[in-house]
Amino acid sequence: MTCKELVDFMVDYLSDQLPKGQKEVFELHLSLCPPCLSFLETYRETIELGRCACTNPDGPVPEAVPERLVDAILAARKAHPESDSHNR
Repeated sequence: MTCKELVDFMVDYLSDQLPKGQKEVFELHLSLCPPCLSFLETYRETIELGRCACTNPDGPVPEAVPERLVDAILAARKAHPESDSHNR
């Protein structure tokens, strides 16, 4: 399995949807490729952070979020208010 193929199967792997043989090949690649393992962990963390952000969208912003990012998101929401209304 190549690194590109690993990325193509990542969602299925994390949702435990890979067939046993593919899962074994996937995990073998992870054991031999530190960059892919790091990418998988980052991807997994991104999913979790996305879930947390959606649980209470009007709650306080976590301290770890850079202020510049918050400002950029708020500016984008002001520039496109119609897209924000779809999320309510």
